[in-house]
Amino acid sequence: MSLLAKTMSSKYNELAIEAERAFTEFRLAVVQLHVTKVKADNLSRARGLIKEAAAQGAKVVVLPECFNSPYGTGFFPEYAEKIPGESSQVLSEAAKESQVYLVGGSIPEEDDGGKLYNTCPVFGPDGSLVLKHRKIHLFDIDVPGKIRFQESETLSPGSNLSVFDTPYCRVGVGICYDMRFAELAQLYSKKGCQLLVYPGAFNMTTGPAHWELLQRGRGEVICKAGTEETVVYADIDLQYLADVRQQIPITAQRRSDLYTVNAVQEG
Repeated sequence: MSLLAKTMSSKYNELAIEAERAFTEFRLAVVQLHVTKVKADNLSRARGLIKEAAAQGAKVVVLPECFNSPYGTGFFPEYAEKIPGESSQVLSEAAKESQVYLVGGSIPEEDDGGKLYNTCPVFGPDGSLVLKHRKIHLFDIDVPGKIRFQESETLSPGSNLSVFDTPYCRVGVGICYDMRFAELAQLYSKKGCQLLVYPGAFNMTTGPAHWELLQRGRGEVICKAGTEETVVYADIDLQYLADVRQQIPITAQRRSDLYTVNAVQEG
């Protein structure tokens, strides 16, 4: 082989490696938003932070749960809207403007029958609505002397799993309290998801005690924020994740002859 051919072959291999890396590494941005009672302000600030995240190289941007409305059962009916609607239109435009996959946190959604849902719309870089995930597990708790909160007083639960594909990986979507149920994560894993997103708006009673612990139970916490409005970033390396999972191959070692997790209703 001539020196020129060897050089060309080497360059080709380098380009191939770079191209492969481009689809196994990407930047994820998670937006923490200060939500007010003025929906237009919430939408405007969310749009600005999406643009900021894209300028920092993010390819996937995640907004918080109930980002366009105060989080409370009394607010859900007042702020509820259909999809498509005002909030989803803003998110569609923001995703297209910034050329990102946008996980739109969640908004109170009203369907044609008048039912309300806690719904996460997801948009592609072209602004198209990829899917909408309705929160499956409603947050109904009663901690004596501390907090009582019943989402089911106004919301209906979703009944479908939600998965979408990007050039980087397949993504499974949940909302906040959905994260407490490991079966959902296992089902998403069986569907080939390499990234799970759970937009959340936890309270300061149960949140600090459980939220980070749940995340550490599923992986290393590599970035976190305080209570301020901000954007945090993570550079995702899917090959690194694959290597770590291969070191402890629980998928291959699971005793499917004794137990299994299956979806009753596929989404």
